[in-house]
Amino acid sequence: MSGGGKRRPRVEPVEEHNDERWMASYMDMVTVLMCMFIVLFAMSSVDADKFAALKLSLATGFGMASSETVDTATGVVVPAELIGQDGDVTAMLDAPAAQAEAEVELDDLLDLRDRINAGLAEQGLDPTTEYEITDRGLIVRLVGAETFFSGNSIDLSVDATRVLATIGSVLVTVPEELAVEGHADPAGSSAPYATDWELSSGRATQVVRYLIEQSGVSADRAGAIGFGSARPMTSDTSPAGTALNRRVDIVVLSSEPDAVRDLLPEVLAERNAGTATESG
Repeated sequence: MSGGGKRRPRVEPVEEHNDERWMASYMDMVTVLMCMFIVLFAMSSVDADKFAALKLSLATGFGMASSETVDTATGVVVPAELIGQDGDVTAMLDAPAAQAEAEVELDDLLDLRDRINAGLAEQGLDPTTEYEITDRGLIVRLVGAETFFSGNSIDLSVDATRVLATIGSVLVTVPEELAVEGHADPAGSSAPYATDWELSSGRATQVVRYLIEQSGVSADRAGAIGFGSARPMTSDTSPAGTALNRRVDIVVLSSEPDAVRDLLPEVLAERNAGTATESG
């Protein structure tokens, strides 16, 4: 006879519901967003004073400052060699400072001129040169090609070597760059050279070579250029006018900023006017 015990109730498997698994991904996303906003908030907390100083410094560097206080940042914002370039950056060098620098630069150029002239005068060669101070610097003019070169030749004469030896002994003591510029008479003939450019540039080159090879001027300081007859100083066709147009200019280039160099002619004119008043 079979047992009459009770049957165990059948246990139905319980179906698991995964409806809440999305919460894990959601919380991960919320955490990432929270971190991102914390970082953004930290980045947005800027020192207002430092930001204003940075803004003005950048405006200064690009020459776009719109206020009188061009630069309020500490340290060097614009390198000294850039002061004086075109743009508002020139405002960084105020008028009194530029005037003072121009006075000093003019003194240096006048001293250089006087040293060259004194050396030439000792040898009786001073009538062979003329001088001019412009916004470029000091121009030493070797006037009259016949004094320094044979007719339509680029070969230096004996007098030319004496003059250049004296000039070179002074120029070798200063650091400024030199531009040697040859010029020709518009009414003259350039034969045997094809044009005035060949003649004038050849003469300028010979002067540069002498200064470098004989006087010891550094080669990286000097350069030669020929303007031909394109830049005559006068339309006078007299012998004096012709001699003035047939010249080689040795230009001692000022290394001062534009804001200072632009004042050189004005400062020189004021001094000359003051001297004339005193002597009168």
